[in-house]
Amino acid sequence: MRTRPPLTPLVAALPETVPFVGPEAQERARGRPFRARIGANESSFGPSPRVVARMAEIAGDMWMYCDPDNHDLKVAAAAYLGLAPDNVVVGEGIDGLLGLLVRLYVGPGDPVVTSLGAYPTFNFHVAGAGGRLVAVPYENDRESLDGLLDAARREKAPLVYLSNPDNPMGSWWKADEINRFIEALPETSMLVLDEAYCELGPASALPAIDVSRPNLIRMRTFSKAYGLAGIRCGYAFGEVQAIRDFEKLRNHYGVSRMAQVAGVEALADQAWLGQVVARVDAGRRRIAAIAEENGLRPLPSATNFVTVDCGRDGAFALKVLEAMLARDVFIRKPMAPGLDRCIRISVGLDHELDILAEELPGALAAARGN
Repeated sequence: MRTRPPLTPLVAALPETVPFVGPEAQERARGRPFRARIGANESSFGPSPRVVARMAEIAGDMWMYCDPDNHDLKVAAAAYLGLAPDNVVVGEGIDGLLGLLVRLYVGPGDPVVTSLGAYPTFNFHVAGAGGRLVAVPYENDRESLDGLLDAARREKAPLVYLSNPDNPMGSWWKADEINRFIEALPETSMLVLDEAYCELGPASALPAIDVSRPNLIRMRTFSKAYGLAGIRCGYAFGEVQAIRDFEKLRNHYGVSRMAQVAGVEALADQAWLGQVVARVDAGRRRIAAIAEENGLRPLPSATNFVTVDCGRDGAFALKVLEAMLARDVFIRKPMAPGLDRCIRISVGLDHELDILAEELPGALAAARGN
């Protein structure tokens, strides 16, 4: 048997797992496609036609490397936010930016505060850096601001994660509560405020933009409301030096030329964004109605999905999930204790929600053993 080059002790101790099993992997295992893909919080409505046309126009330019400075997209995002370009960094979606942020602030053994059941890719990055997760339980199906604050103070955590609006529950806090949390957080704790769903929630959930605080970085994406999940592009904004520190680590050729151009065009077409927001709202209401027709309780949502309380425990909700997958409907569910009683359904096209309405009664009957 050949000797293998050793991994670092940290990496050798990590499990061979990924945060999500994608629908493509599930389809390969099943040997057939899903009829309704309403589980990954993508936008089935797709990007703006203006974005699609521009992407087609530049397809022949893909022989060139991207601009390593992401200049045009940085300028466009900064203008959209009312900031200077030095306050913005572009990355391979929020996932890529979270990975950089963890590397910037977390060393082996450092405590990192998040919510129990919150976005698992963040946890994946923390594990990869050797950080120690401190998970605070949700409270009334929302991330507990007081619990996160207490943990950050107690642990002297260098990094704290909060999403608003929230995945996987779809809940949100109003801006004044978020501001109260930010003001109370120790100055030595960097807060990453994940705003992936911000375009889809109420304006009252968004704090005013203030880049004067060195310990606050806010992140946004083109994957949700803008319908560009496949290009892997997002941006973060904050105080100038905090943003400049990303230059020490970021992959300067990580955001493709196509993604940069698509992001610029997406920001420019706010009329399309408005249409998508309206369609998402209609889709949320339809999912809620389907849930209620089947005796389930939809939770209020400020995202492009609805989390549905199945009314029993996590084992029952898992049976519902599995029964829906068996009926070729791709959905997901929270897995953390207390949240795992729910399933999570993304807003889809009308025909996909027709399939949901058709298949959910049978899935519930199967889960109940009827």
